[in-house]
Amino acid sequence: MDIISIIEKKKNKEELTKEEIEYFVDNYTNDSIPDYQMSSLLMAIVLNGMSEEETFNLTEAMMNSGDVLDLSIFNGLAVDKHSTGGIGDKTTIIIGPILASLGCKVAKISGRGLGITGGTADKLESIKGYNISITKDQFLKQVEDIGISLSYNIGNLAPADKKIYALRDVTGTVDSIPLIASSIMSKKLALGADAIILDVKVGKGAFMKDIEEARKLANLMIKIGKRFNRKVKAILTNMDIPLGYNIGNKIEVMECINVLEGNGETNLTALSVALASNLLNMVKEIPLEECEKEVINSINSGKAIEKFKELVSAQGGDYESIFENKNKLFTIKSTKSGYINDINSELVGLASLKIKVGRETKDDPIDYD
Repeated sequence: MDIISIIEKKKNKEELTKEEIEYFVDNYTNDSIPDYQMSSLLMAIVLNGMSEEETFNLTEAMMNSGDVLDLSIFNGLAVDKHSTGGIGDKTTIIIGPILASLGCKVAKISGRGLGITGGTADKLESIKGYNISITKDQFLKQVEDIGISLSYNIGNLAPADKKIYALRDVTGTVDSIPLIASSIMSKKLALGADAIILDVKVGKGAFMKDIEEARKLANLMIKIGKRFNRKVKAILTNMDIPLGYNIGNKIEVMECINVLEGNGETNLTALSVALASNLLNMVKEIPLEECEKEVINSINSGKAIEKFKELVSAQGGDYESIFENKNKLFTIKSTKSGYINDINSELVGLASLKIKVGRETKDDPIDYD
């Protein structure tokens, strides 16, 4: 078996075997296959696709390329969430404390932002002292003790995906539903949660512009989850307009606090309640309507915001620092009267990028305030 024959096979629209997929994943991860050959194979996949069986095998190979966490100690209560990214998307910071306050075990690894979509890890790092890079043992103990950890990277989860995605990002091979689905799900499966909610963004400010393509991606990820005995649901959500009022790092954390205190913007609150309720439904197996009541009660009773404060403290953060400099506001007045009937989220995201809310390259500094 060799990489040239695998490239030729996929170029000719043939289906790769499990062994062939494991071969190129393992050998690219250990540097035995060079970038230029892997790029050729990825382009062949983009052009000719992959069957569901190939996608399942690619997901499994990347999942098994590093650590796979065992969360069975949490007796089926371990939950995770993934968003495909959007402007003003901050729901992880909201639904995590809600679910933890309701008895779930929220073991969540979040990424940094690149491009116009902000990263949850960057938002959390805007909190003075918050440590997003804790060890695997610290991560698991915190989830066991307080029901939640929101961190950046622990252990060596799915290193093959990290390396392959970095190559895809610079070779024009991101745009492939099998590659996207296997990338997302390999990380989710390696983390070991029992139930996973997928927030698939659609619209101007999302990677997926077409709702039918988004639906294909969502259905494929659900099938992957079922293949590996995980409970998975997907929600398709509108990204034509920004989510919530605030776009930034610290100011988005402040908006999350507004939701957790029961004073949040309508669309952001509604989506957060929907995501949390569906995850709770998967692990508690009670009617969705009852789950919604529990989620809303967590907010109204103050349990959700108290759990968020506990999370911040557990990871070394200073909760009060979030409100520093909150009055640095500037008013930009319109030159004429009228009503706003649309906000192009992609343009808003591009504007935020110019003022260092996000990164154009992975090494760019960002402005947390």
